[in-house]
Amino acid sequence: MRAIWSGEITFGLVNVPVKLYGATRSHDISFHQVHDDDQGRIKYQRICEVCGREIDFEHIDKAYDDGDKTVVLTDEELDALPAEDNNEIDVVQFVPDEQVDPILLGTSYFLEPVGRSSKAYVLLRRTLEDTERTAIVNFTLRTKTRLGVLRIHGDLLALQTLRWPTDLKDVDFAPSKTKISSKELKMSASLVEQFSGNFEPELFSDEYQEQLRELVEAKLDEGDSIDTDATFGKAGSSDDAEGGDGGGKVISLMDALERSVQKRRGAGSSTEKPDATRSHSGKKTTGSKKKSSGSKNTATKKTATKKSSSSKKSGSTSRSGKKSA
Repeated sequence: MRAIWSGEITFGLVNVPVKLYGATRSHDISFHQVHDDDQGRIKYQRICEVCGREIDFEHIDKAYDDGDKTVVLTDEELDALPAEDNNEIDVVQFVPDEQVDPILLGTSYFLEPVGRSSKAYVLLRRTLEDTERTAIVNFTLRTKTRLGVLRIHGDLLALQTLRWPTDLKDVDFAPSKTKISSKELKMSASLVEQFSGNFEPELFSDEYQEQLRELVEAKLDEGDSIDTDATFGKAGSSDDAEGGDGGGKVISLMDALERSVQKRRGAGSSTEKPDATRSHSGKKTTGSKKKSSGSKNTATKKTATKKSSSSKKSGSTSRSGKKSA
């Protein structure tokens, strides 16, 4: 792990040197967007709505729009603000654990003790555990002043950001006043009891992401993919140019995609198989490939006797067999 910040926890005259590490990561599969026709990657441009030109980052300023007027702030003006940039996690208060509303909790970090002795670190962690207290802290991370809490996590100290009180929205709704009978409360409590148990996070999993990952891996295993370089629309090599002499016309993106797909298929099998994974629109339907394998074999046997009539008719019959598959 790589530390993203280093500094000290300070309260009173006590300093605890620490390093800060991100405690969580996303398990979601990351996607990018491509054109459905030729699978080229979609590029986003920064276009000025006044002059219509693409603008480089160095010529972009920040602006605030209040609905009627817009205030532009330059980098120089923002840099001139007295933004704090210190390396201290300043403890301002110790409060009972139950007083911290979970709805205010944000990003989590682990704190590693630094130095030859971790006695101060262990002492602070044990004190929080024995007193059942949570430390409210102020700290600066990436030039932003933040509110946070220090709490124990196993043998470690964990830092969690807290949303500022003004970040919590006001609501204009509430449940209607309803009379609840003692019998209903008793039945509800009985149902809760049936579902009661100790929380074990490892027993839970994200089924959607698991199935999504299986789908991606299946498409890769079946060769249902294209070379990544082709999605960027890069020019072909000299061997891909017309005439093969390196000085001909560069092939088009569609040609490059076709060749990439054909090359991938050729490497996957030495014999050509019927392409039952394509619909009439030209897009692959891998999801139904495995499920339809049995019916496809049956359809192939039925159509085998008709192939002697003519090659044209045979091709038509084969397509019909794929469709029913």
